[in-house]
Amino acid sequence: MSQFISNRTFNLERRHESNATGIVVAAACLLTIGVVMVASAGANLDEPVISWQFWKSLFGRQAIFSGASLVAILIVAHGFHRLFAWRPGSWFQPALAMYLVTAGILAAVLIPGIGVMRKGARRWMQVGPESLGLSFQPSELAKLALVVFLAAFLSSQANRIRQFWKGLLPACLAIGVIVSLVGKEDFGTGALLALVGGLMVVVAGAKWRHLLIFAIPAISGLVYLVASRPYRVERLMVFRNIWADPKGAGYHPVQSLVTIASGGLFGRGLGSGVQKYGYLPESRSDFIFSVICEESGMIGALIVISLFLVLMWFGWRTVRLSHSAYGRLLAFGVTSMFVFQALINVAVVTVCAPTKGISLPLISAGGSGVLFLGVALGLLVSVARDCPDPSNEIELQEAIT
Repeated sequence: MSQFISNRTFNLERRHESNATGIVVAAACLLTIGVVMVASAGANLDEPVISWQFWKSLFGRQAIFSGASLVAILIVAHGFHRLFAWRPGSWFQPALAMYLVTAGILAAVLIPGIGVMRKGARRWMQVGPESLGLSFQPSELAKLALVVFLAAFLSSQANRIRQFWKGLLPACLAIGVIVSLVGKEDFGTGALLALVGGLMVVVAGAKWRHLLIFAIPAISGLVYLVASRPYRVERLMVFRNIWADPKGAGYHPVQSLVTIASGGLFGRGLGSGVQKYGYLPESRSDFIFSVICEESGMIGALIVISLFLVLMWFGWRTVRLSHSAYGRLLAFGVTSMFVFQALINVAVVTVCAPTKGISLPLISAGGSGVLFLGVALGLLVSVARDCPDPSNEIELQEAIT
């Protein structure tokens, strides 16, 4: 019997390590593709891709942030997810503290003079002197904070989520506060947070009749966020027929399709894309997948999609193999956030969904998005590496079964 348990423990350790390795390798590949494609999409006919001011070049910044993201994955992977687990009987809960700080920052960014207005939205906060050109989006931190808080809170008691007042109501209020603060200026990310948060509540075991009580307020809130900005309504109308005004309201989605179609099967070649030179808006960020299709063709697009599917597969295996409710919920939340963000971005770029500002994870240009996603993936790897203690028969039996 002891030999059987020893063999099963060894097999569990191998599967945990293979999941962790798979996640890190897939993330490293996506980060590398991101650095290369951001450099290509940001190419300027008047300036070299790499200048002597490495930090100020688009390629240099993306390379530095991508490298920092990979380092964050490797550091956080060493058991850091345990720091945010709910502590029964303790007045200090790290997950709750992180949530409250994030909510405060999200509220602060909406205040003129604190938040920085760009492209008609107040989503950024300046970091350091303006000469450095550093800023970050609190909404990226909100993705991490909401998942961590929900995983810790919902797993603190096995049956808490099935109690309306003590479990479901606080969880839904926590989701609603973050979604409202983010969605006011960034509807795409707000909708993503609502989707992932709602799924975590469902997976945690909430009763369907309780969930139906929140369905109408949730839908009404999302409708209000859409109607509160005329350009959001316009995007919905344009999505019905992008060819009605191809040089006006439909210009962006039309140019995205043109960029994708011009790549064909094998693409024009890396750096040889044409649409990025002023024809395709947001070619370095939200629509970088179009540039990937143009320069590397369908083959390159399938490679990128395959890497996301690989990460999703290892994330799902991590959910199944985790021996604790907290680990399962955290792994599910991080994997869902990552996969749905990629899915929404690709759907928008291919005009399968209305245009919204949401980046392609680990690939689109941006510092805070790449860095915080790296921390989130580090937590996922940390859960993947967390094998049950062989001396704890309860944990071991739960993992084996």
